[in-house]
Amino acid sequence: MRYRIRAAIVGATAALLGGVAGAQTVAITGGRVYTMTGAPLDNATVVIRNGRIAEVGASISVPADARRVDASGKWVTPGFINSATQLGLVEVGLEQPTRDVSARGRDAIAAAFTVWEGFNPASVRLARAREEGITTVLLAPSGGLVSGQAAVVDLTDGSLLDMLVRAPVAMVAQIADKGSTDLAARAELALKLKELLDDARAYSRRKSDFERAQTRNFVAGRLDLEAMIPVIEGRLPLVLAADRASDLESALKLASDYRIKLVIAGGAEAWLVADKLAAAHVPVLTGAMNNIPASFSTLGSRQETAALLRRAGVDVILIGDSGTGDAETFNVRNLKQEAGNAVAYGMSWDDALRAVTIGPARLLGISDRYGSLEPGKVANVVVWSGDPFEFSTRVEHVFVRGAEITTPSRQDMLEQRYKTLPPDYKKP
Repeated sequence: MRYRIRAAIVGATAALLGGVAGAQTVAITGGRVYTMTGAPLDNATVVIRNGRIAEVGASISVPADARRVDASGKWVTPGFINSATQLGLVEVGLEQPTRDVSARGRDAIAAAFTVWEGFNPASVRLARAREEGITTVLLAPSGGLVSGQAAVVDLTDGSLLDMLVRAPVAMVAQIADKGSTDLAARAELALKLKELLDDARAYSRRKSDFERAQTRNFVAGRLDLEAMIPVIEGRLPLVLAADRASDLESALKLASDYRIKLVIAGGAEAWLVADKLAAAHVPVLTGAMNNIPASFSTLGSRQETAALLRRAGVDVILIGDSGTGDAETFNVRNLKQEAGNAVAYGMSWDDALRAVTIGPARLLGISDRYGSLEPGKVANVVVWSGDPFEFSTRVEHVFVRGAEITTPSRQDMLEQRYKTLPPDYKKP
């Protein structure tokens, strides 16, 4: 009861603060506006009121009480959504006390693990990602066979409760890395995942028998089995990390046999089975920055993967795939470079923009509020100096939930600190 009262107080405070922050009326005028619902609008205006988009158009009267943001000659887009991050979950990769992204689980199964409860809203990495146009991110667990549940947060200032958009939005698992489990063969990964799905289905039908110890032994505990029920019922997507073409085919069969909503993450060799992925309507989370194989599973890596998948009719969501492991933590901000590279390697510019805005919003089940500039939607808006996928383009204004956020990043503060050296500084 004490926790519920505290949560209610915090929630009410967050709502009040959110109302104050979003109470300002803002008019972004004169820009080239990409609404994601049609052709771009030139010399258009976006009106923000109470944290929501009030009006969008080329012939809109600016409210008398609005603060004007001149976007003449600039581009205006929805805030970018990065759908594969560990932002706020890992601060220093090699320091275990700063890693809150993995759970031990039982037999490499941690389906009940809610990774967002370890999120650090004060992480120094949030501001840098936001400065590069990222306003919303997916927090994803890692490790084991079934890593746990993922959530979506906005990169606004405040507590976790202030920032949380939706949780859970997906279950995260993998059939690509036996090294993160105690299993000896790759085929065991898929076999054990099938066993878990079978057990979750049996548990959902025989909960009362389970409580009376009148069922066979299950591969996972009660909480993990309970967490898997939305997956087997098709209500919660299963984001499955896999790269090798044969693993992707196994994943497609798994999804067909168990009628689950499958999403592929990684997909280094997905272009080899693009037609099968398209036929099964399975989206793929992938990037375009890396074509250097990191393992035998990624020998077919190529930077054209996103373009080839899209050309085959696959829904592509762009994420970081730098191959160094830091795209999910330290370089979440590089999403615009991923999109720019995807365009350079054959993806259409419009598809690339959709793959970082409305595409992930639809995948994550938040497109009723995010991903496009439409009246009534949450005002996550970015004003760019030009084409956001050009390397030299700068972010000039970032609005999250209708409030412009100018919190400096750690890099900004270091730059200011050392831009002017002390008078008594002497070279060695």
